[in-house]
Amino acid sequence: MRNIVAFDVETQYLADEVGGWGNIRGMGLAVAVTYHAAEDVYRDYTEEQVGDLIAALREADLVVGYNVLRFDYEVLRAYTDDPLADLPTVDMMRDLHQTLGWRPKLDGLAAATLGEGKSADGIQAVHWFRAGKLDQVIAYCRKDVEVTWGVYDFGRQNGYVQYHDRRRRVRKVPVRW
Repeated sequence: MRNIVAFDVETQYLADEVGGWGNIRGMGLAVAVTYHAAEDVYRDYTEEQVGDLIAALREADLVVGYNVLRFDYEVLRAYTDDPLADLPTVDMMRDLHQTLGWRPKLDGLAAATLGEGKSADGIQAVHWFRAGKLDQVIAYCRKDVEVTWGVYDFGRQNGYVQYHDRRRRVRKVPVRW
């Protein structure tokens, strides 16, 4: 198997605390988790280990995530001069937005495709981080990566993922991952 790395980041601050979504780089890395498919291993990173995280992404044959181009990479750009723009990346949200014309939530895709959802949300993760509950932030981020990998892998193997339409009916959307 190629060196495919799925990942997600959680931040220290919320968008409204740094002046809005145009200032994602100011949100600060709380934790990140990677899943290395070839090794079937998860790795956790804190702000102090961001260099190791970027190195792991650089070593990947393919990086997989959800909204990584607009969010996760922007968070990381605060810590490096590397633009990260040349990383071979599958951003599932971007691909689905191009097909559907709207941005489905990862939680909804996971529920419709895998029968499971996320364990919390990014706002809760920021509160856990501030309360010093780093283990809970890592567990939440790891679950997000598990769900991200699950949706990606399902789509890769089956050529589609599923979502709920406005009437809560399950619909298929083709993907080429």
